[in-house]
Amino acid sequence: MADGNGEPALTVDELAARAGVTVRTIRFYGTRGLLPPPEIGPRRVGRYGSGHLSRLALIEELQRQGMTLAAIERYLEQLPEDLSDRDLAIHRALVASWAPESAEEVTREELERKAGRELREADVDRLAAMGVLDRTSRGELRLDCSLLRLGLELLDVPIAHETILASRTVLLEHARAAAEELSRLFRDEVWGPYREREGDGDHLAAMKSLSAHMQPMVVQALVTAFQRSLREELRAAFEADGVPPAGG
Repeated sequence: MADGNGEPALTVDELAARAGVTVRTIRFYGTRGLLPPPEIGPRRVGRYGSGHLSRLALIEELQRQGMTLAAIERYLEQLPEDLSDRDLAIHRALVASWAPESAEEVTREELERKAGRELREADVDRLAAMGVLDRTSRGELRLDCSLLRLGLELLDVPIAHETILASRTVLLEHARAAAEELSRLFRDEVWGPYREREGDGDHLAAMKSLSAHMQPMVVQALVTAFQRSLREELRAAFEADGVPPAGG
């Protein structure tokens, strides 16, 4: 169901069905402040939108990473208030990238069934350019399920295929540089002092545990910093060209 603007207008039962959770869970998240309240429509019926779906998906991913509700609550509190549905999807995709391998081999028919829509060859090419899937030597598709939803949302964005490839190259290069620097910082400033303080023991398990606790915070910091920097760069570019920024 959708309202006049195309925005999903779901009842709590419909939201629960779409998100794969119970109505009781949605109400509980609402009382904890993890979900914003619904809009009250006719007959005092609460209506939920795509933002609630995106936030539920992010909460689910954070739980998969082993975060407690209290930690998730702190994580969500630190997110900028003006995040769009797509911003939340990006957060979820990057959080999911810390999870165990979520890729699986699928046929074209299975891909379209998971996508819930028919995909042209050009759509498959764009998904491959975004890193959502790869073509295997056997002619099947290796799909990263955690990125599929975000990739499908970006399919309709009017960006040339070549631009996507160039953007991905830039992002991968800078992401690797950031990962190397963060790894060095973790090794020198966190892991080294920890080993000196704790002495002998199961260092591998301890290192994995420390890394797991840091990863969601690192992801949040990277995504938030990138979004703010990109917004500032785009605003400066628009102003230099005499184009008013979106919403301004």
